[in-house]
Amino acid sequence: MIFEKHMRKYYKKYFVLYIIGIISLIAVDVAQLFIPEFLGDIVNILTDKPADAASQISRIIIWIIAIAIIMFAGRMLWRFALFNASIRIEAGMRHEMFQKATRLSQKYYHENKVGSIMSWFTTDLEQIEEYCGFGTVTIVDAFFLGLLVIIRMVKLDWILSLIAFVPMILIVVWGFLIEKYMSIKWRERQEQFDKLYDFTQETFTGIRVIKAFVKETAELHAFAKIARKNKDTNVSFARISVLFDVLIELIIAAIMSLVLGVGGYVVYRFATGEAMIIFNHTVELNAGGLVAFISYFDTLIWPLIAMGSIVAMRSRAKTSLKRVAEFLDTEEDIANVDNPHVLKDVKGKITFKNLTFAYPDAKDVNYLKNVSFEIEPGEKIGIIGKIGCGKTTLVNSLLRLYNVPKGSIFIDDHDLMECDIKSVRDAIGYVPQDNFLFSDKITNNIAFSDRKKDAVAVRNAAKFADVDDNIINFKDGYDTISGERGVTLSGGQKQRISIARAYIKDAPIMIMDDSVSAVDVKTEETILKNISEKRNGKTTIVIASRVSTVAHLDKILVLNNGEVEAFDTPKNLLNISETYKKMVYLQELEKEVEGGAI
Repeated sequence: MIFEKHMRKYYKKYFVLYIIGIISLIAVDVAQLFIPEFLGDIVNILTDKPADAASQISRIIIWIIAIAIIMFAGRMLWRFALFNASIRIEAGMRHEMFQKATRLSQKYYHENKVGSIMSWFTTDLEQIEEYCGFGTVTIVDAFFLGLLVIIRMVKLDWILSLIAFVPMILIVVWGFLIEKYMSIKWRERQEQFDKLYDFTQETFTGIRVIKAFVKETAELHAFAKIARKNKDTNVSFARISVLFDVLIELIIAAIMSLVLGVGGYVVYRFATGEAMIIFNHTVELNAGGLVAFISYFDTLIWPLIAMGSIVAMRSRAKTSLKRVAEFLDTEEDIANVDNPHVLKDVKGKITFKNLTFAYPDAKDVNYLKNVSFEIEPGEKIGIIGKIGCGKTTLVNSLLRLYNVPKGSIFIDDHDLMECDIKSVRDAIGYVPQDNFLFSDKITNNIAFSDRKKDAVAVRNAAKFADVDDNIINFKDGYDTISGERGVTLSGGQKQRISIARAYIKDAPIMIMDDSVSAVDVKTEETILKNISEKRNGKTTIVIASRVSTVAHLDKILVLNNGEVEAFDTPKNLLNISETYKKMVYLQELEKEVEGGAI
């Protein structure tokens, strides 16, 4: 077993299963050692031919059948116990890893590709499961069965046993020498799998772009290059593993030949009445004894092979566990403080005080600079500005997707950094800029925040987002599968379903990050009207590229290069904000061009 810190709790949790499995396995080992003895007795009976030979053989056969039944029951029990425990450990670790994944910040997923993470959840956990199950069987058998067989062999004749045991030391020495090297090779193999996973996941995600630019052949060649590297690494590992197994098999075959040769000669000398003397020890072994000895050695072959396989298995499991442990030990930079304040009955007041923010991987660049403004409960606020001015960064900081300086953001006068993260996010309905949808029914995508919402609530949310007419025209209506990332829907439909998903949450604060950019003007007006009417008294923040989207809201925040240029009513902004005036002018000019006036 591997007693790494992440494994100890599982050994403790499934201690009873392991004890039952190991005891059953040892019982089977003890029982099966009677078989060689019985075989030897049968040979001696057939050689000596006593008067009651038939009855003696009959009794032995009955014992062999009884032992077979015991072995069958014991093997069923240890398989159930040990493999049950190993599968439960794998499931427990996968659950633990998933929970860890949900707690890690955006920064971690910027630095680590999804393909690599998926390989930790699959191939690495499979190796750990194999070692916890079959590896335990192998270790117990290699130790207990091997020890019991050696004791029986020594009792028959210690000189002949010594001749068999000396070459076996080579297996142990070879195993220790090769384990570290195999661990290195296995890690290289897993790293190549990571690259293969990464490339495959990225290719399938961007398949439409690849097809649009007619790059299928180029991507195929790139995949072939990575696949060849993966193949070469796997072949390299397989060669070492096979070489190790072949050497063990050769040593075992050599020992068996030696035992048969020396043992046969000893039996011949015993039969002719000329006992063989080695090291002043008289070797006396009849035909039955030799059959029993060879049967014992044949039983010992499995523990010998197990000693070899456990080296490769352990090296794989240790490497995989190290990768999983590194993931589980990753520092969670977005975490609650001790005794955090849990937000309750949120009114929707939001205050920014001199917020300066830089992303963790670009600390020398401030994306927000001394941002200060206050949103009163129930206000409808728009945020506009040039691309890259910090609009999305601002709302992401409010969602606590990143850490911000203490005393810079407040919700209902409570410091965001002192609040419970879950309660903060529960208080906010969020429509992200990328409009991500799950490959599920539309009704489940809309009711994502609470699957207990009934069909009426789901449809009301769709009507709020002005997407109900589109959905009911689909063949399967609200049971239509949206496809991966909503691939079966248009951009506008995805946006509006995302809006419905946020609205049905009925949160005191709702954030829409450029969420109506893909809809026509009429649909936009309907959604904005619904926001005004149906979210009356609740705080709503709308990030927009078009001035018309936010022109009828209570106030508008104008950002310019990460700084607040102005925060006031749309009417007053025309007098105090050059950026706002310019955006209004350009929009009016665009309308004139579209209308054919110019």
